[in-house]
Amino acid sequence: MGVLIMIGQLFLGLSIMVGLHELGHLLTAKLFGMRVEIYSIGFFPKIFSKKIGDTEYAIGAIPLGGFVKISGMIDESMDTETMNKPPQPYEFRSKPAWQRLIVMLGGIIVNIITGIMMFVGLVYFTGESFLPASEVKNGIVAHELAQEIGLKTGDKIVKINGKSFTKFEEVLSPQVLLGSNSYYTIEREGKTMEVDLPNNLVEKLAKQQFIEPQIPFAVDEILPNSPASKAGLQKGDVFVKINGENVVYFNELQSASKKYAGKEAKIEVKRNGENKILTVEISKEGKLGFAPKMNLNYKTEYYGLGESTIKGTEQAYNSLVYNLQGIGKMFRGEVSTKSVSGPIGIAKVFGDRWDWVRFWRILAVLSIWIAFMNLLPIPALDGGHVMFLLYEIVAGRKPSDNFLTYAQAGGMIILLALMVFVIGNDIFNLIF
Repeated sequence: MGVLIMIGQLFLGLSIMVGLHELGHLLTAKLFGMRVEIYSIGFFPKIFSKKIGDTEYAIGAIPLGGFVKISGMIDESMDTETMNKPPQPYEFRSKPAWQRLIVMLGGIIVNIITGIMMFVGLVYFTGESFLPASEVKNGIVAHELAQEIGLKTGDKIVKINGKSFTKFEEVLSPQVLLGSNSYYTIEREGKTMEVDLPNNLVEKLAKQQFIEPQIPFAVDEILPNSPASKAGLQKGDVFVKINGENVVYFNELQSASKKYAGKEAKIEVKRNGENKILTVEISKEGKLGFAPKMNLNYKTEYYGLGESTIKGTEQAYNSLVYNLQGIGKMFRGEVSTKSVSGPIGIAKVFGDRWDWVRFWRILAVLSIWIAFMNLLPIPALDGGHVMFLLYEIVAGRKPSDNFLTYAQAGGMIILLALMVFVIGNDIFNLIF
């Protein structure tokens, strides 16, 4: 079921983003009197189509893209037969260069606007939830990756790159992880020291846990017929020890439960100010069968429309900057090209649980990223057409149709090669 949810979110998300992008081309083309022959979300074979006026609106069976076919334009359809006929007034090639330029930028502009609107809407309707740094007074849980760079469970991070911070989320912000020569200042056993973050840390984070707060907890809901229920655990109990080992934080409970999986254990809990000793048969999976109540106080800040617009626009800008920083790391050799993801990687980001807030947040990032990628000066992308149109405007003459046809074919080969590369990365990461 989880896989189906991931696939469903991927297809819905891409359909929305592609549909909006191609809608930008369609609306601007029709605005200037150009004939739009096909507006398609997804690639052929068609599973639905309806012709309204001169335009056929279609949904393709392969939901990994889409296209708009504008009469008289050299595009992925490679319709050279039409291009050999005399130009018609309603064709793309018959219109002034500035109009054609706006049409080619239409999809990019729509993606930028909708991406910003999504970020603004998320800030306005959901606010910004965060964990105050002061709440992480018990230090961090350092997983294997964190231990490799010198962190230990119980360390308290007091500064990031030499500066104090107020939100724990800043410890794992893209600005820190994608920056060069980042470091934490920590307190350990009364001493202060610095721990450097490797420049390729962000690549490893995709596959391994890093750090999280140490969380005090209490027993909340108990599952019927679970080991916890049979042992007599009650809501509100606070763990003290398991088989004599201190269990104060949730990570310590998880560790002890795995250690004694399938075995009988003595657990000491505090209940109404008194300590109780209970005997529990921990399951083979290392589970006790109760939901914990985490004793961390998150905060949420809400903003008016004006502040939300400023913060949302800033988040949209930062999402692009962070992605560009990631690409920069890859070109400098600090991050492997294996970190580049395709459809499978994006589906995994959506996750196997349908969370609408996360769905729209990912879509907001994708919208800005799609706009940037389409602006790259590669023939077959909008940016390639923009490049040739700018040349035409500056030089006063446009490239020949033969040149544009060959450039389009070359661009399609580049895009196909990139698609094979990213899907290959997805398969490699899935297996290894």
